[in-house]
Amino acid sequence: MLTFWAEHALLPGGPADAVAIEVADGRIAKVTPGGRRRGDVLAGVTLPGFANAHSHVFHRVLRGRTHVGSGTFWTWREGMYALSQRLEPDSYYRLARAVYAEMVLAGITAVGEFHYLHHSPGGRPYSDPNAMGEALIQAAADAGLRITLLDTLYLAGGFGLPLEPAQRRFGDGSLEAWLDRVEKLDPPGHAVIGGAVHSVRAVPDEAIAAFACSTEGRPVHVHLSEQRSENEACRLEHGCSPTELLERCGLLGPDLTAVHATHLAGHDIDLLRRSGTTACFCPTTERDLADGLGPARALAEAGVRLSLGTDSNAIVDMFEEARAVEMHERLVSEERGRFTAGELLDAMTRHDSLGWPDAGRIEVGARADLVTVGLRTPRTAGIDPSGVVYAATGADITDVIVDGRRIVAGGRHLRIDAGAELAAAIGGLWA
Repeated sequence: MLTFWAEHALLPGGPADAVAIEVADGRIAKVTPGGRRRGDVLAGVTLPGFANAHSHVFHRVLRGRTHVGSGTFWTWREGMYALSQRLEPDSYYRLARAVYAEMVLAGITAVGEFHYLHHSPGGRPYSDPNAMGEALIQAAADAGLRITLLDTLYLAGGFGLPLEPAQRRFGDGSLEAWLDRVEKLDPPGHAVIGGAVHSVRAVPDEAIAAFACSTEGRPVHVHLSEQRSENEACRLEHGCSPTELLERCGLLGPDLTAVHATHLAGHDIDLLRRSGTTACFCPTTERDLADGLGPARALAEAGVRLSLGTDSNAIVDMFEEARAVEMHERLVSEERGRFTAGELLDAMTRHDSLGWPDAGRIEVGARADLVTVGLRTPRTAGIDPSGVVYAATGADITDVIVDGRRIVAGGRHLRIDAGAELAAAIGGLWA
């Protein structure tokens, strides 16, 4: 039995002071507010672990390198494709280990990795057809966080188009080949194997329908209506919106997370609500790529549950993702307080779309994932602890415990020098 004593904590019932959190076998066994100071002290305000519901780990290499001149998502994508050809299993592992360490330092205790970098450049499978996915799973273990590997089906270069040369390593050729490869994955305890449809433009509708029948019970994600041009192309090809196409194919449902959902139209929101589909917003990437602002408040008011992701990892800071949801809504509506701090914290800590429904709460029986934010930094000094979502950044996190194991102490990762490993891994790819 371990005991952590939190100076302040945000519990399901609200803020509390002097909270003793007892942990056994990686789970919270007892929570006692107002207890005497004992055990391992967490000075500051302690939150549940954060869930990064959408990540492309290799995009981290592009940070700070894509801002010369003008362009759109589609011009940015060309640089991403070029980068994707540089990675092999060993370099992918080194990069992912460093990026996942960066995530843990930012309070992320579980990541959903939207993984489509499957084969060697040119599309030839490795001798181990899951070598790239296994590299991510091992990197997550070494960095100290859980991973949901959202192994991605990617079959087309657009509606009715073959894969482009740079996309060939993403594709398995058919749904059957994808299923055969994914079934060979044997996840260890820190990993869940999920699935993903890359997008309606990258997977033909008949394959989406067959996929929906083959992945029941797994967490499944899909890029949905990220750009207006995707909507327009879908209407030309199928006479409907991407959301309507997913409904026709039977993919909408409580196991599905719609990532981005930026340009929803017509009754798309109602279709998501009625099916129980959840939505994942990635505001820092959506604004970095000039994709647009999604209807966060409208989705929430309809009852669609929201999660958050770092997507391209141009920024790894869940506080920034959460604040952006609120601040973008303020700019659109010209009103403050579109989301409460509690709603934003719920989105930051929502693990169920990743297949970890027992995480994201400081309560008995939950996984012992704890993130402590210092209250004596230039950004947080003098704040009310309940307002930490509006004041803190990832740099203010001092302690991170994952499944009862301390991974970060005093703002430092106990296993990995993230800055040094990021510099080496990224520098090697650009050499």
